[in-house]
Amino acid sequence: QVQLVESGGGLVQAGGSLRLSCAASGTIFRTNVLGWYRQFPGKQRELVADISGGTTNYADSVKGRFTIAKDNAENTVYLQMNSLRAEDTAVYYCYCRRLGVEYWGQGTQVTVSS
Repeated sequence: QVQLVESGGGLVQAGGSLRLSCAASGTIFRTNVLGWYRQFPGKQRELVADISGGTTNYADSVKGRFTIAKDNAENTVYLQMNSLRAEDTAVYYCYCRRLGVEYWGQGTQVTVSS
């Protein structure tokens, strides 16, 4: 079993920055996928960024603004969000895919005021 606990959401002005953290409990291997999705009201969740081993993957809409990183010793994945825009406002979910099973955090609200 894997449990994911997110922190770091909140309200920020456009152009500002936030860092999301996700602490994972359970056994996480370096090759397992950790990442972030977001969900806009009335929409399905969409991938923001993920990381597996040393490989990162980003949605086109966040490339150059967001950075995902993982602390293997702490089993924590971070999402540094810079140059935030009003359209980044969403609930952000941490997820982990291990042995074909996906696990999700409870979600954290990010609100960017214009």
